[in-house]
Amino acid sequence: MTALLYRGHTYEAAPSAPKVCVELTYRREHDNTCRQELLREGQRTLTYRGVTYTK
Repeated sequence: MTALLYRGHTYEAAPSAPKVCVELTYRREHDNTCRQELLREGQRTLTYRGVTYTK
């Protein structure tokens, strides 16, 4: 861990909590906050105003 120094006092960063995957829904579209799960899906296509894009 990295020790921080501020005005002569040392601090250690608290360990981070494990990331929880959350599925978000907006206007009947689903999105997942975990990048690893998105990479497993392969190529995604996005449609905006009738135009399809490949991500």
